[in-house]
Amino acid sequence: MNLALMQTDMDEETLIHNSKQGDLASFNLLVEHYQAQVYNLALRMISDAAAAEDITQETFFSAYRRLSSYKPGNFRAWLMRIAANGCRDHLRSARVRRSVSLEAMEEGYGLNMESDMESPEAYTLRQELSGVIQAGLSSIHPDQRLTLILIDVQGLSYEEASQAIRVPIGTVKSRLSRGRAALRTHLLAQRELFAGSLRLG
Repeated sequence: MNLALMQTDMDEETLIHNSKQGDLASFNLLVEHYQAQVYNLALRMISDAAAAEDITQETFFSAYRRLSSYKPGNFRAWLMRIAANGCRDHLRSARVRRSVSLEAMEEGYGLNMESDMESPEAYTLRQELSGVIQAGLSSIHPDQRLTLILIDVQGLSYEEASQAIRVPIGTVKSRLSRGRAALRTHLLAQRELFAGSLRLG
């Protein structure tokens, strides 16, 4: 739990209850706690920092409007479902041009912060690897990509992911397995970028 929530005497369910009563301060604490997860999900799904920001904002607007329909349970899974739907809507748009933006990757993941202990060569390689990984994610079928991001990146359990994307756990496991295999195939095709300890076996 983040510092904002730790500094209150209220647990998540209390904040949700208060938010349902129109308490914006309580809802803002929920936003602070989950906004990074929602943004990272959107960014990894669509590879566009500006669009990811829009989806993140719309996710919380939608969540606030729909709070009355939320039943006590797993709030994170419920919120991620709203975000995932926003990503799907974006990807379905005929106007979307899917392209991997290294600049968006750096912005979104904080990869432009060079360590004092990191050489320019290591920094450049890390940026290239980040771009390759995001390109790999973008090449995966959206359903598999979403499942992989929710579980391997966001750390949701199979059950939470099942709730978030509304499919059986067996389907979650199948999509995850296929997504991981597709990503690994993509990375193996870029072996020249993996040197030393970073080289894939």
